[in-house]
Amino acid sequence: MKELFVVVVVLVFVIVSPSLCGRAIRLDATPSFNVFDYGANGDGETDDTQAFVKAWEGVCGSTQASATFVIPKGKTFLLQPLSLKGPCRPATVTIQLGGIITAPKSMNDWKWPSGDRHAWIQFWSISGLVINGGGQVDGQGAAWWNFADYNHRPTSIQFLGCKNLRLSTLTLINSPRNHISIDTCTGSDISNLHIIAPKDSPNTDGIDIAGSSNILVHDSNIQTGDDCIAINTGSSFINITGVFCGPGHGISVGSLGGSGAYATAEEIHVRNCTFTRTQNGARIKTWAGGSGYARKITFEDIVLVGAGNPVVINQDYSGEDENEVEGTGVRISDVSYRMWSN
Repeated sequence: MKELFVVVVVLVFVIVSPSLCGRAIRLDATPSFNVFDYGANGDGETDDTQAFVKAWEGVCGSTQASATFVIPKGKTFLLQPLSLKGPCRPATVTIQLGGIITAPKSMNDWKWPSGDRHAWIQFWSISGLVINGGGQVDGQGAAWWNFADYNHRPTSIQFLGCKNLRLSTLTLINSPRNHISIDTCTGSDISNLHIIAPKDSPNTDGIDIAGSSNILVHDSNIQTGDDCIAINTGSSFINITGVFCGPGHGISVGSLGGSGAYATAEEIHVRNCTFTRTQNGARIKTWAGGSGYARKITFEDIVLVGAGNPVVINQDYSGEDENEVEGTGVRISDVSYRMWSN
């Protein structure tokens, strides 16, 4: 009888334990929020904006330490302008962009939810945001490029007030204006991006950085119609490494001091970068009439392949500033160029 009891106990344990293990795994797993579960079509023609908004509400409000927003591979999602806002409850929010997200093709088809028309997709005040997945972002910029006032053309993706952003393994194409804006962010790591727009597409900068600190951009390929990377006022401790730039206008500090503004940029370090058939290589541009400083800037280990102007320091960037005050300007100091080759 005792032997039978032992056998029964063992059998019960064997039968029950797999379900217990499975339950533990589910409790520990990172929850996923797939846009298809929120009504997305993924046919490239149906507006999927609301499905993305609902999925974002789920991922941002998750009670787990990390959560994942899934945009599946092999599908194309048409999106109107939208803002995805934090702060979020998880310490880490990952967006797995495997598919293609595309803006409307015609300017008249864009539906702006508010008066802010600065960007197509905005990420606000999110800590621990990770975006990767090998997908593509298509800004459908061709319809915008002949629009006279570039200030009214939207950026494709803007990050505002984000901390510890990780952005990698994506392709961005044909933004109406610059492809990525990093504004008032800290501690960002941006890598393995491919940014593409025709060389004659106006103001299609690859990455613009402003008001941000401790930003690392590395191991990326940027081919656009304007600056591959532009570092603007309020930026410090910006490191750019292993970037292939061209065609385009090079890597720029500025422009700084427009409309008589006080502007600053410091601790900007560009290393191990290649400029191929760019209009410029390393450029610093400031407006006459402004004030402030640009300092502690290095361009090191640079390779030039058919670049037009290897080094440019222009302290009268426009020459048409109505606020220009004679004898004033942004002070440039402590700039070094080391180990260049062609």
